[in-house]
Amino acid sequence: MALNWKLVIDCTDPIALARFWAAALDYELEDNSVLVDRLVETGAIGPETYVEIDGRRAFRQLAAVRHPDDPVDPASGTGLGRRLLFQAVPGAKRTKNRLHIDLHAGPADREVTVKRLTALGATVLREVDEYGSRHTTMADPEGNEFDVQ
Repeated sequence: MALNWKLVIDCTDPIALARFWAAALDYELEDNSVLVDRLVETGAIGPETYVEIDGRRAFRQLAAVRHPDDPVDPASGTGLGRRLLFQAVPGAKRTKNRLHIDLHAGPADREVTVKRLTALGATVLREVDEYGSRHTTMADPEGNEFDVQ
């Protein structure tokens, strides 16, 4: 039986990075306010655990984005399909990623996509033309590397 999964990305500002990736992928920001409210009401978490964004409570140390076509657990707001979870960790990224995301824009749209991502806060690191493939290696606002093909 195949397993469900999510990609977890360590970062210093999960809310800002989730907003970047939601815009980059045209994904939706997860709304976990129902879960956060329930945990606050039961005393399971305190005010140091959440922030208020756009009138709703959100976890301070966690934020996720999900594919807009995938199902959502209504009791928690958690996506049940393709998603990225950003979790706060102390300190900034220091070395090359061991895992990265490849965005498949296609040859005709690669340059336009790179420009759009740069406008969102990404940085172009290098152009790569090898093994019969051409892509742009970029970094998100926290320095996590990804490729646009």
